[in-house]
Formats: sequence, structure tokens, C-alpha cells
Amino acid sequence: MRILVITYELPPVGGGGGQAALDISRELVNRGHEIHILTAHLRGLSRKEVIDGIQVVRVPSLRRLPYKANLLAMSGFVIAGFWAGLNHVKKYPPAIIHVHFAVPSGPVAWLLFCFMRIPYVLTAHLGDVPEGVPEKTNRWFRWIYPFTPPIWRDAAQVVAVSEYTRQLAVKHYPVDPQVIPNGVDLSLLDPQEIKVNIPPQIIFVGRFMHQKNLLQLVRTLSDLKNLDWKCTLVGDGPLYIAIKEEIKNSGLENRIYLTGWVTPKEVVHHLSKSDILFMPSLSEGLPVIGVQSLAMALAIVASKVGGFIDIVENGKNGFLVDSGDPDGYYMALKEVLTDNLLLKRFRLASREKAQEFDIKRVAGAYEELFSSVIHAGD
Repeated sequence: MRILVITYELPPVGGGGGQAALDISRELVNRGHEIHILTAHLRGLSRKEVIDGIQVVRVPSLRRLPYKANLLAMSGFVIAGFWAGLNHVKKYPPAIIHVHFAVPSGPVAWLLFCFMRIPYVLTAHLGDVPEGVPEKTNRWFRWIYPFTPPIWRDAAQVVAVSEYTRQLAVKHYPVDPQVIPNGVDLSLLDPQEIKVNIPPQIIFVGRFMHQKNLLQLVRTLSDLKNLDWKCTLVGDGPLYIAIKEEIKNSGLENRIYLTGWVTPKEVVHHLSKSDILFMPSLSEGLPVIGVQSLAMALAIVASKVGGFIDIVENGKNGFLVDSGDPDGYYMALKEVLTDNLLLKRFRLASREKAQEFDIKRVAGAYEELFSSVIHAGD
């Protein structure tokens, strides 16, 4: 079948949601489907290109940074995306539209449905629902929430990436989402040999923003400076300077390395050299970096929020800590840093847990869903 994927973010633009869209699309191409992706353009990227057999079209959106978008940029994408999408579906009529992010991708899919009657499946990530990422989206939802119900209501099916996201969606919209997690290609993300580095290598990957609680991460590591470890912070964002200053004030410049914004391939490279993913986030959907870390056999110390509950089996492949509990982060990280046998056991358990998120299973679930939607319309 021919599928049009609409996603505001696609690597190297954005975070985990765009990566999830790309991973699913790749596997669907492997299964013989024709995939076209409509996404936002960023200076330096091609307007049109083929990525692993996927036809990618990037439309103007006024976006200036890979890790951040404002309301103006998203509004620009809705307008440009609709007109580009209208022309695209006339030339390449899809059997179905798969849209990631209720806002700003959702309005594009909804308008195409209204004009062309092409059914769409909406995959909702945590930032799509009120209360999901309060510090990031609550201000936006005060303005846009009244306009969003039709996007959810008219979807042929809504998919949530985690049970937590599903519960929030049900609370705010008249929908009954199906849960399909984000997945990874276990053949591409393969640690080969699983061993503990000396000293243990800690990693964080994500946007440098309040939601990720990075100041707490640095403070926890400062409290553990008497132990032997190294840490890599992968990413960029509005708090980059503040985090860099906190590292300097803590005297950890030689132990915490900042990479800046990197490509997905470079993220995997950094994961391959790490032992522990440390994510003291205040909120999360189903973080792709968490699933990637499972595949790369990392122990995980994370907040007990959102999709991390689906990824971490407490005491088996890592530790879950109540969000905002500094002592909890300290004790959990200290335990894995001081017990190599425990760390090795956690790493092995993570690779085993990763089987639940195999992209083949995830894409198969979407393939079945798309077929049922199309046949229901026959």
C-alpha cells in the first residue's frame, strides 16, 4: 500500500518522535509498502530526497533550530504542509495517512481528510495531550486546545506510544487509543559484546530543557564525585549554557562531556560506549532514547514517569526513582556505579527487554491497523 506519513519532525530535526516515525517507515518499506514523508524543512537540508527507499518532501515552516520550534514555525508548517500535501496526494494518492503529533502535523492530516476524504491514523506522543509536558505545552494549549478535538475525533484510529499517554488522551478527548510503543531495529542497534567499562560510562541524550531535569543530573553526579565515572551529555537546547555553567561550578569539566546537537548515527555511537542511561526527567512519553538504550544493553536509572515505566523493570534492568527525589537518584546511581556485577546483570536484562520493542513487531502492528482501516472503508 502507499502510505503518506506526516510528521513535523524528522531526523536530523527534532527528537524521539521524529526518529520513531522514520524507524517505522523504514520497516514498512522493507515489508514492501511505498512510503512518502511530508515534514518540515530546515536550512541546510534537501527539499526532496530519498532515504532508505522513502520519498521525503520537506516544506517551509520558519523553523530555525533543530531542537526547538515556536508557535509561528508550527503555524507555518500547517499552512505550507496542507498545500504541499494537497498537491502531493493528487499526484501520489495514498491509501492512508499516518500522522505523528496531533499538533502541528494533525491539522494537515485533518484538512487533507476533509478535502480528499483520505483516512488517517494519528500517533499521539506525550506533548500532544494537555498535562503531558506542562512546562512546554500548557501555554500553547490555552490557545489551541479548543481547535484540537476534531483532529482526534475524525482520525480513523488514534495510537498512543505509551499507556500513560493513552490515559491522558482519554481524559481530554473522546477517543479510545490503541497502544503501540516506539520501536528500534535490533539488528542495527546491537552491542555485540556486553561488558562494563572501567570507569563506568554514564550518558544522557535529549533536549536541554526543564522537562529533562538536567540540573538535577549534574547535582547528583556532583554528589557522587568521589566515585569513579565519566558522563556524556548528548544534545542541545535552551538550558545548554546553564548546564555548562553548573558543570563548571561543580568542578566536573573533566568528567562531564557535552557533545552539542548530533546526528542519530552519532547518538548510537555514544550509546555503544556507555553503560548507564541516566534520565531524571520530570515527564516523558515513550522515549525513543530509552528504547535505543535497551537495544544497546544499557542499565537505566530514570524517573518513574510516563513510558519509562514500560521500559524499566525496577531492580532488573535498572532503577525507577520518584520524579524530583534527589536522594533517590543518588542512591540508585551509586548502587550501579559501585557494583559491577549488578551493572552487568542490568545490561544483559536490558538487551533481553528490548525484544518487546523490536521494530518488526511495532511495524507489524501498524501494518495490521492500516489494513483494517482501509478495509473498513471499502
